Amino acid sequence: MQQRPSFTLRALTAFVLAAGFGAAQASIFKDPQFDSLADANKYADLEQLAQARLKANAADVEANAALALALSAQDPADAKRMEAGAKQAKQCVEQHPTAAVCQLVRAQNLYLQMGEAGMFKAVRLMDGVKEALNRALELDPSSFVARVQLSKLYLFAPGMLGGSTAKAKELEAAVRSTQPEQARLLRAYIAADAKKWSEMESELLALKPGKDAALLEEARAASMQLATHYLKDAKDPAKAKTVFENLQREQPNYAHGPYGLGRVLAETGQTEEAVRYFERAKTLAGADELPIDHRLGDALLAKGDKAQAKAAYERFLKTKRANPNNVEAARKSLASLG
Repeated sequence: MQQRPSFTLRALTAFVLAAGFGAAQASIFKDPQFDSLADANKYADLEQLAQARLKANAADVEANAALALALSAQDPADAKRMEAGAKQAKQCVEQHPTAAVCQLVRAQNLYLQMGEAGMFKAVRLMDGVKEALNRALELDPSSFVARVQLSKLYLFAPGMLGGSTAKAKELEAAVRSTQPEQARLLRAYIAADAKKWSEMESELLALKPGKDAALLEEARAASMQLATHYLKDAKDPAKAKTVFENLQREQPNYAHGPYGLGRVLAETGQTEEAVRYFERAKTLAGADELPIDHRLGDALLAKGDKAQAKAAYERFLKTKRANPNNVEAARKSLASLG
């Protein structure tokens, strides 16, 4: 039987980063305007639209949920906004107890609180995340967002936080015959948990997400996880390149493929070409989810362009919701430039 990771602050931090609840919440809204703004992480615009809808109809369930998400996600370090988001999510759940979307934004708010909390508070918050996702799935068994996020929780969480490969497998089995592409994506994550990387790659290559925004989003996330493993852990840039090239081919309008190829080029000393890929990635959808300016700064520094490297690091350090590991590394690099 596979042992779940023991509970440490490092394990908790790794879970928060790996679970990826902070990414765009594609397909949790039925309203296309709310969905589009949430998918693009345009939380200020989402808040403005939600407020306008609520002014017209205070009982609008999706507007209530959208406001909770906007308040929570625009700046997770802003304690007042986070508290307002928690209050709004609670109100959404209380006023619309059978609406899965309210439970999803409640889980999002709690997850984001975890990112700013100390260890013991974060442990308590995790119970709330799990409860909200389970309730969302009960209310809407077809919700892929609820199913995949709950599966990630079970796969990535340390045992003390409720991690369970068996429960993740149950979530996959429940939709294997009715939603085969969703099940395939879940199997990719299960393979990653077991460190069966070739199996994960096979599942992703066979995946046919079509125009399903949530599946496309998770395909990007899973591909990034697989390619990063090949690049950093396995020290196999050729395999990483193959995964990133496939991602670029399948989702050409998104930044993730070019960004990943830029990383491979930078790792293999091809800094001029890496800079071009990073610059291209900055113009594509999803660029704000990635530490592009951090990696661009590294590539510019490697090719001797200290002034442009400094500018890239400074831009990156103004980014909200950045991975703390990237922030720390960028700060060190910037400090070395004087």
